[in-house]
Amino acid sequence: MVIKVYIATSSGSTSIKKQQQDVMGFLSANKIEFEECDIAANEDNRKWMRENVPEEARPAAGNPLPPQIFNQDRYCGNYEAFFDAREDNVVYAFLGLTAPPGSKEAEALAKREQQ
Repeated sequence: MVIKVYIATSSGSTSIKKQQQDVMGFLSANKIEFEECDIAANEDNRKWMRENVPEEARPAAGNPLPPQIFNQDRYCGNYEAFFDAREDNVVYAFLGLTAPPGSKEAEALAKREQQ
């Protein structure tokens, strides 16, 4: 399974740049393999991302903005959803991955299963 992070390398928005760096930095720091898909330099990436963000996750007006996160073709969420998952220690579940043993998420999951 490949995590794909749709980004815009030439975004004029500092907010979007920070969000993209936040997502990719977290994935790198936790040794979660991912692929960057640039929507600014590749029209196919932009088209695919826009077509595959579910209707309920789209903004009321305009197109979905990066970063958008997918596991293969399965939509995981946008930055806000990623941030919430990180705050709740459920990033691996958010990404559709198994939490590694010893991680906060794995420990929390084991504790819930014991109850």
